[in-house]
Parts: sequence; structure tokens; C-alpha cells
Amino acid sequence: MIQTCASFFSRIMQRWLPDAFLFAIILSLIVFFSGVAFQDQSIIEMTNHWGDGLWKLLSFSMQMVLILVLGHTLAMSQPIQILLAKLASLVNTPAQAVILVTFISIIAAWINWGFGLVVGALVARKVASQVKQVHFPLLIASAYSGFLVWHGGLSGSIPLKLASPTQDSLNSLLNGQVIDVSLTIFSIENLIIVAALLISLPIINLLMLPKSGIVQFEEKECNQEIDKQQLSPAEKLEHNPIISLCLFLLCSLFLFNYFSSGKGLNLNIINLVLLTLALIFHVNPYNFLTAFKQAISGSSGIILQFPIYAGLMGMMVQSGLADSISHWFVQISTQDSFPVLTFLSAGIVNFFVPSGGGQWAVQAPIVIPAATDLSVPIHQAAMAVAWGDAWTNMIQPFWALPLLGIAGLNIRQIMGFCTVIFIWSGVLIGSLIYFLF
Repeated sequence: MIQTCASFFSRIMQRWLPDAFLFAIILSLIVFFSGVAFQDQSIIEMTNHWGDGLWKLLSFSMQMVLILVLGHTLAMSQPIQILLAKLASLVNTPAQAVILVTFISIIAAWINWGFGLVVGALVARKVASQVKQVHFPLLIASAYSGFLVWHGGLSGSIPLKLASPTQDSLNSLLNGQVIDVSLTIFSIENLIIVAALLISLPIINLLMLPKSGIVQFEEKECNQEIDKQQLSPAEKLEHNPIISLCLFLLCSLFLFNYFSSGKGLNLNIINLVLLTLALIFHVNPYNFLTAFKQAISGSSGIILQFPIYAGLMGMMVQSGLADSISHWFVQISTQDSFPVLTFLSAGIVNFFVPSGGGQWAVQAPIVIPAATDLSVPIHQAAMAVAWGDAWTNMIQPFWALPLLGIAGLNIRQIMGFCTVIFIWSGVLIGSLIYFLF
């Protein structure tokens, strides 16, 4: 049954789902005209909202481009190829490949969401190169399914925000209260949801294995062979490992000081770790740059589409559409139904505001007072928003772009599988939130 559903959704998506860039434009048009129709916004106002938000993700876009390119560059180094080959040697069948990739992706994403996206894609690539009969798009969808747990993990932006003592408009809603991660990330309710996904997702992905129409992965090797006797002085400098070693030592010293001071992972640090490892593993600048140039070809989706989504987010927030959606769900809520309806509302808002921190900024002023009025613990309401944000990522191409860039696939090839994952995870997470929260 699961395999039949996956095949059905795959056929639908292959035929009807447009390229991720066109998908972003269509979503933008829906939000634009919804703002005019339902929020009493003029065409000029909606246009200004779009333009005001258009460039607000530039810093984040560059971070994501570097995660994609540096992660791919690191993967092409000889030590990582050897490590991934040993990992891939643990599996011999397509079923084992799907289970291994799903499990590793979930663990990695729980540790850090950016780390999870890169690790999942890299492991999937190597496993697919070893297990020839595995369906590569399903393997990448399995890697992406691990992303479901990120907001219930160590890098979840909402629980970390609640645990931060910083003073801003959102924390003022809590009257100075700081909610420890023991009530959010490490709460028994949250850990049960994570465990349920860790157990069930490998099974769901395994049941979607196609019986025919296998799409295999063809790995493109990065050729680093060169006749060093024919090198010019400048080219010899490019092949000198001392150059890479100097930058490696500088990066390593900074990272040592950073982590020894007790600071944690963020996107910038992940990128610096990837750069540091790539420099030393490729030995010399020539090898590093050759791999980097090959890797950068997959970053076009992020560069082009993230500004479109930034404009979309600007329209959703400034027009009041996001507020209206959240308010409607609050109005129909009772004490028992509030957490699960908050989960559903967060899932809808996330479709148009695909940023955990951005979504909390939109929904916190509505969710926190409503939770207080209904005597629902704030930490439970916040985690309902967090899980709703993570849930609809399965059918929102925004976060799949880095992984797809590494895999060399398009969104249509994995979205049928992701739709099945979306349906299952929605039922599972929603049910657990209803009975546990």
C-alpha cells in the first residue's frame, strides 16, 4: 500500500509539480493576491512588502551556499571518500541502504540541522554508488526525511530562543521567564516524538522502495591527476601543501578558542569546520579549488530562489496574513485542542514563512497569550509550533535545495516520496501532540 501511494504521488509530482523556482513564484502570487483580497492591502502595499523583504535573506543565502559547496567539496576529498566507502560497505541491499541513510540523517539533523542536510546527502551519494540497485531519488528523500526532527533537536531555534535570557519583544511576552531546554528539547514528550520518528521513518521509507523504474546514481569523479614535472613556478605554488596548511592552522586555532569558550554550533561555525577539513583533506590549493569549482555548480537554486522566498515572507508578515491564519486557529481552540491546532497552524504558516526563527516571531505574540488564557503550558505551545514548522518542510522545497544541489536531482524526483513522509509524519506527530501535550 505504501509503495503504491508513493508511486501514485511520484507520477503526479513528475507530471504537475513545476521547477522549485516556478513553485516559489506561484506561492508568491498566491500570497500577493491573498493579501489584496483578505487583508485590505492595495497592490502597491503588497508590492512594497515584497520589495522590503526581498533582500533580507542575503546573509542566510550565502551561508546556505557555503554549506552546500563546502560540504560537497569536502566529500570529494580522498579521506572522506574512504570514510564514506567504509560506511557504505555496511549495506549490501537497497533496503539496508534506505534504513542506514534515514537513521544517520535523523541523528545528524537532531544534532544540528545544517549538519544533517549535508551529512544525509553525502552518505546517500556514497551508498548509492556502492549499492547499484537502490533508487537514488528515494535515498535522497530518505536523507531529507531526517530533517523532520531538527526543531526538536539541539539546534531548534524556538526552544533555544525560549532558553535565552536576551531581552527583546518576544521574551518580554514571557515577563522575563526563561524556559529551560529540559522542558522543551529534553522533555519526555519531545523525546517520545523524536523516538517515534527514528523508529517509523526508516520503515516508511523502506516500504516505498519501487519495484521497477530504478534511477541509479552516477558519480562524477574529480580528476586531480597532473604531471608535476610540467608545472610553472606559479602552478607549483598552487600545488604546495604549505599554503593550505597555513590557512588550516589559522582556522583550527580560531575553532579551538571558540569551542573552548563553551560556545555552540551555528551556521557560520559549521561552514568554518567544513572549510578547515576541506583544506587539509585536499592537501593543496589546486585540489581544493578543483573540487570547489565542481561543487559550486549545484548552488544555483539557492542563489536564485532564496530572495524570492524572502519577498514572500515579507508579504506574509507585513500584510498580516500570517497573523490572520494564527488567530483563526486560536479562535477555534479549546484547552485540549490548542496544542494540535497550533501544530497545524504552524505547518500552514511554515509553507509561506519557511524559517523557524521568522515563524516564531510571527506566531509567538499570538500563541503565548492564547496559551496563557487557556492554561496550556507555554513550553508545550512553543514546541507545537516547532513541530509544525518542521512538519511541512517535507513538501516545501525551500530546505531541500541544498540537499538537491549535492545530489544533482530536481524537486520532482523526490517530492512523491516526501508527500508520503509528510502524510505519515503529520498523523504521527499530530496524534502524539494531542495525547501527550
